[in-house]
Amino acid sequence: MARLAQTSGLTDVQQEIVATVRDFVDKEIIPVATELEHRDEYPQQIVDGLKELGVFGLMIPEEYGGLGESLLTYALCVEEIARGWMSVSGIINTHFIVAYMLKQHGTQEQKDYFLPRMAAGETRGAFSMSEPGLGSDVSAITSKAVKDGDAYILNGQKMWLTNGGTSTLVAVLVRSDEGHPEGTAPHKSMTTFLVEKEAGFGEVRPGLTIPGKIEKMGYKGVDTTELIMDGLRIPADRVLGGVTGRGFYQMMDGVEVGRVNVAARGCGVAQRAFELGVQYAQQRHTFGKPIAQHQAIQFKLAEMATKVEAAHAMMVNAARKKDSGERNDLEAGMAKYLASEYCKEVVEDAFRIHGGYGFSKEYEIERLYREAPMLLIGEGTAEIQKMIIGRRLLEEYRFQG
Repeated sequence: MARLAQTSGLTDVQQEIVATVRDFVDKEIIPVATELEHRDEYPQQIVDGLKELGVFGLMIPEEYGGLGESLLTYALCVEEIARGWMSVSGIINTHFIVAYMLKQHGTQEQKDYFLPRMAAGETRGAFSMSEPGLGSDVSAITSKAVKDGDAYILNGQKMWLTNGGTSTLVAVLVRSDEGHPEGTAPHKSMTTFLVEKEAGFGEVRPGLTIPGKIEKMGYKGVDTTELIMDGLRIPADRVLGGVTGRGFYQMMDGVEVGRVNVAARGCGVAQRAFELGVQYAQQRHTFGKPIAQHQAIQFKLAEMATKVEAAHAMMVNAARKKDSGERNDLEAGMAKYLASEYCKEVVEDAFRIHGGYGFSKEYEIERLYREAPMLLIGEGTAEIQKMIIGRRLLEEYRFQG
C-alpha cells in the first residue's frame, strides 16, 4: 500500500511542492533534529534552507514575490515539516499567520511594504495575543494603546510569543478605547498593531523589551518569549487595516487558519511517531519473533494508522473549506481538536512500543513524547475547540419548536 496520509486531487504543482519539502525534511531536518532539540539550538541552517525553497512566501500572492499557493498546499508542507521537527513548523506558522492577516486586512501601503520582505524571508513575523493570567479569555486583555498625536503609546505585558526573539515584525493585539465609548463590548475595542523591531533579546527598540527565552519541556529550538511594552511609540499608519477596533476580528481570522496549521502539525508528528513505532516493532524481537508479529502490537499499529488517516482527512477538509471562501471555524475546530488529541495518543502508543528504550534520549520518540502536549494547548485548548464546535452545531441544528 502507499504511505499513510495521501491527499487526492492535488495538482501537479502541489504534488511537486510537497514532494520537494518532504525530500528536504528527510535529508536536512530528521538527521539533525534530535541533536539540535537536546541543545535547544535555533535551527538557522534549516530555516535558511526553507527560505531558499520559498516556504516563507508560500501563501503570499505572486504580485508580492510569493508563490500564491493555497492554504491546503501550505498545510501539507507544514505536515511534512512537523514530521521532521515540530519546532521548525512553529517558526513557519507564526510568520504565516502575520502574512495572512496582512494579506486579508492590511492597507495597500502595508501590503506593499511588508509582504515582499516577508515572502523573501527577510522580515520574519510573530503574533501576540496572550498575556500572563489571561489564558483563552482574549476579551480580558489589559495591554493598552493610547492616542498621542499622530501615534499611539503602547503599554503592557504579553506572553507565549513564538519567534519572539528571532522575529522582526510582531502583530500585537491591545485595547484601544479611543473612538469607542465606555461600555463598548471588549472585542470591539481592540486593535492590532504592526510592530517592527530588531531580532534578539533585551530592548529591541525604545519601549519594547524581549526578556529572554522561556524554558519549556519540549518545543525547543524555537524561541518562546514574553514581550514587554513600556511607552512603546507606534505610528498610526501601523494600525493593521488603518482603523482601530477591528483587532479582535483580524486576530481570530488569523487564528482560524492557524488552527488548520496546528492540525497539520499534529498530523505530521503522529505520522513520524507511527513510522518510528512500526519500524521498531519489526526490529525488536521477543519470544523468538519480532514484536510486530504479536497480536497486541498489531492491534496498536492498526489503531495508530487509523488515527493518522482520520486526522489527516479532517485537516485536509478544513483547509479546502477555507480555500473555497466558505466559513470553516467548525471544520478548523474539529480538525485541530482531533489531530492534537490523536497525535498525543499515537505518540504515546509508539512510546509504549519502544518499551524502556522510549525513555532514553538516544531514541527519537522521547523527543516526540515531550513535543506532542504543546499541540493540546496551541491555538486554543481542546475545551475551547469544543465550545466553538458546540456553538456552531447549535447554529446548524437549531430546534424549530
